[in-house]
Amino acid sequence: MKFLVALAAGTAVAGSALAQTAPGPALKQVRDRGALVCGVGTGLAGFGIPDAQGNWSGLDVDYCRAIAAAIFDDPSKVRFVPLTAQSRFTALQSGEVDVLIRNSTWTMSRDTALGISFLATNYYDGQGFMAKKSLGVTSALKLDGATVCVQQGTTTELNLADFFRRSNLKYTPVTFATNDETRNAYESGRCDAFTTDVSGLYAERLKLSQPDDHIVLPEVISKEPLASSVRANGDQQWANIVKWTHYAMINAEELGVTKANLAQQLTSANPEIRRMLGVEGKFGEGIGLTNDWAARIVKHIGNYGESFERNVGQGSRLKIGRGVNALWSNGGLQYAPPIR
Repeated sequence: MKFLVALAAGTAVAGSALAQTAPGPALKQVRDRGALVCGVGTGLAGFGIPDAQGNWSGLDVDYCRAIAAAIFDDPSKVRFVPLTAQSRFTALQSGEVDVLIRNSTWTMSRDTALGISFLATNYYDGQGFMAKKSLGVTSALKLDGATVCVQQGTTTELNLADFFRRSNLKYTPVTFATNDETRNAYESGRCDAFTTDVSGLYAERLKLSQPDDHIVLPEVISKEPLASSVRANGDQQWANIVKWTHYAMINAEELGVTKANLAQQLTSANPEIRRMLGVEGKFGEGIGLTNDWAARIVKHIGNYGESFERNVGQGSRLKIGRGVNALWSNGGLQYAPPIR
């Protein structure tokens, strides 16, 4: 009997936690404005870049649109704000953007000292080097005495110093404010090598006049978990919406729910799928949204794997393998808590 009483009490608590919650400050502001304001990069193929008509695309851009889909059932209700490495955190702190999804590495100092909170890693990256094939360099360990182009104010700049220090090699950094400036300087011959995240090297190589004349060296010298972030102002509901948007895309891939089969999956008998798509339970209401929040994301954007392949994978010009960004069930690091 005591067990049943305790179970009943626990059920009541759980039911209360999942009850409809009123919109918090950020969600209310976004709804009143009629659009999400999303901080993105200034232009990196595969992650966030506008075309000639100003239409943005990329893995980070899909994440922004997925949040809008969860809130508005309309992925077009996003205003993209391009931010440099120097301006990105200030823009988030000041409220210029609602969320930052812009190739930003989750580090302890950023997470604890800037008044922002990192939430979910949508791409596991690492720093590498690119050099001209004509140099005959096949390893970063052969760059002793080299000049290296690097973007200012990034973890990349710090990792570069660490790598050469622990490898007992000399180098001269040549720093620039933006990716474009850094790439242009490298291509014009101001540096022997160009360093940034490996995914960024593949993206930047596409912009060079002769991409095949350049090689991405094999060494990966750092961990670069690229994650979304919001202001650390106690608005937990907003943080939940942002991170659970990412988790919904991961769970959808794991459960085999895609844009193409969504209608069929809505009638699935699988309880995990039914909870995720809002057929059972009230998990959307618990974060201030309607219960079909995750179904809206899949309907408009697709699951994580679909977004990955479209933007940086085999369906894109970058053709980056899933590697550590595969699902945990396939040997990768992408893992989402269950919806229940």
